[in-house]
Amino acid sequence: MATSIITAMSVLPVELFSADQVRAMDRAAIEGHGIPGYTLMCRAGAAAMDALQSYWPAAERLLVICGAGNNAGDGYVIARLARSAGLKVRVAALVAPQRLRGDAATAWSEYAAAGGALTDWHEDLLADADVVVDALLGTGLDRPVSGAFAAVIQAINACGQGVLAVDIPSGLDADSGSALGVAVHSDLTVTFVGLKQGLYLGAGPEHWRALRFADLDIPAEIPAGVRPCLQRLAADRLPATLRPRARNAHKGSYGSLLLVGGGPGMPGAIRLAAEAALRCGAGLVRVAAWPDNLTAILAGRPEIICHGVETPDQLEALLDQSSAVVLGPGLGQTSWARQLWQRVLDSDLPVILDADGLNLLAAAPAARGNWVLTPHPGEAARLLGRTSADIQADRPAAAAALVEQFAAVAVLKGAGSLVAAPGAVTALCDAGNPGMASAGMGDVLAGAIGGLQCQLHDLGDAARIGVLLHALAGDAAAREGQRGTLASDLLPHLRRWANP
Repeated sequence: MATSIITAMSVLPVELFSADQVRAMDRAAIEGHGIPGYTLMCRAGAAAMDALQSYWPAAERLLVICGAGNNAGDGYVIARLARSAGLKVRVAALVAPQRLRGDAATAWSEYAAAGGALTDWHEDLLADADVVVDALLGTGLDRPVSGAFAAVIQAINACGQGVLAVDIPSGLDADSGSALGVAVHSDLTVTFVGLKQGLYLGAGPEHWRALRFADLDIPAEIPAGVRPCLQRLAADRLPATLRPRARNAHKGSYGSLLLVGGGPGMPGAIRLAAEAALRCGAGLVRVAAWPDNLTAILAGRPEIICHGVETPDQLEALLDQSSAVVLGPGLGQTSWARQLWQRVLDSDLPVILDADGLNLLAAAPAARGNWVLTPHPGEAARLLGRTSADIQADRPAAAAALVEQFAAVAVLKGAGSLVAAPGAVTALCDAGNPGMASAGMGDVLAGAIGGLQCQLHDLGDAARIGVLLHALAGDAAAREGQRGTLASDLLPHLRRWANP
């Protein structure tokens, strides 16, 4: 059994589930497959103990802090196993174990029967531990943490010791990723049965440094039969989509992308987007911009074909020659911009809409279809008539609303960017870093999606792969330090990741 648990922890699955879905999987294993609940609890404790010893191999002193429910039961199993492994273990209970029921009560009884005892909680206990085990609250929390639990979580966060969170950092909403008042910041979180979406949404990623997963050896058909809420984008799936090119390929094999933007005084954004498209493999890249910007756009990148455009009629021939259009980088919101914007949207070409293209859409909402919208939370708020706080409070719902309202593939940018498409499970990107919070990053993303659309001919695939390549390139560019990373730093790394 231990072998299967260790194997299950070696790779994180891509599927993300709600807390209710994971609880349903637990019930299916217990009621449908006859696996006793306490057996699952013992497997969880063994998986957590294995992860703890792997992550902190020199740890000798353990403080396990137990609350209520099955999370506390997991904590008592960990404490019993740690004692049998020769570690010095102290257990502090915020809820009297006599109040526990079911499997958690059994876990307490077995810990006590093995000679385990309780220590009255005091903050000084933290300083005497190599690792603190958070077994306080689990995934059932539905209200802000208060009282003694809040005080203990604050003490854990201030202690400076290693922290292992069992299933989810206590205080973190398992669905939204919001900290309910206060939440544990863990060094390592070991989660069970199904990855909880709250670990990746909102503030969730701020509350763990490393994550391990154990499926507890439940039958594979149980999670396979549940449609996940979200699906993580995985780099190991890139080769199946970005296949090697045919030896007899030519530039016409990989499409012609038109980028429309670069209004008066704004050549930079469209220049970044155009090179990103080239670096992702578009065959031909044309830019339609305000005539005065052409020299700046061409500087240093002669492969971009530039056209000065003053009227929408001048777009006609360019649209006829194009496979897809990126509309918006540096476009502005002038009369010139609105006319070009409308002419592009009147075409039947696939469109990637970004920046001022989105702002113009917010002023004149329409469900065009055959397009990708790439808003950050502020732009999404304007498109949906909400506030940025509303968007961030439930990002999956906001992405779904964009799909429904605009008949679009929606890329909701930000930490944990989401890609939602009609009929598909929403994708989440957990790559990327805070160094990418700088000007021009969105322009590079829009160009990358456009370049990929010319090759993949599927807006959903282009958006998902574009978001992933962009994030992976951002991580590569930030290896020398996140602060000071420029959007143009991503460009050479895009090329590398586009050739998996």
